[in-house]
Amino acid sequence: MKPSPSFSPPFRSCLALAFALSLGLALPATIAPAQAQPATYSLDPEHTLVAFMLHHLGYADVLGQFRDVSGTFQFDEAAGTLSDLQVTIQTASVDSNHERRDEHVRSKDFLDAAGHPQITFVMTGAKATGPKTGLVTGDLTIRGITNPVTLDVTLNKTGEYPFSATGGAPNYVAGVSARGMVKRSDFDMTYAVENGWVGDEVAIIIEVEAIRQ
Repeated sequence: MKPSPSFSPPFRSCLALAFALSLGLALPATIAPAQAQPATYSLDPEHTLVAFMLHHLGYADVLGQFRDVSGTFQFDEAAGTLSDLQVTIQTASVDSNHERRDEHVRSKDFLDAAGHPQITFVMTGAKATGPKTGLVTGDLTIRGITNPVTLDVTLNKTGEYPFSATGGAPNYVAGVSARGMVKRSDFDMTYAVENGWVGDEVAIIIEVEAIRQ
């Protein structure tokens, strides 16, 4: 287990993901009178978005997302520490609203979903940049190739949800936005890079609600 990074008082919970990204996740952390010890948070699959955007033939950008994303992290809100952030994306869950294109993206030209069914992001560190912003770094693995990725993260809100979907006690939730950039070629995805038909740079767009367990 990697040591828990410590943050200055204004920094809160940072949640990364990352695409495959991903495409990855992380949270800024700040001191608030809530937890006396680390608590486990799980990404809410119904309120988590890991999306990507890249150029297509120079005409427009293609946007897509991964529909099957899971992850957890440890966060001590009182101490302002975050640790053990891990995110897993099921590669075959890619969806760009075009099934024929999605099948191509799942092929060996791109993600190779058959040979590498999962994309993973494992946090390695974090740094505060403002009262509710920070940089979260981690190892992103796509197609069996691991590269470091840095995400710009904003903490939107922490607190008790305003309602309960099950009729029980409301969940305690952390809401986070993250943005980043990766290059396909760094993960041996060089299809149509040389002729410029498909962009090499992939923008990562992450929106997360994580539930304290």
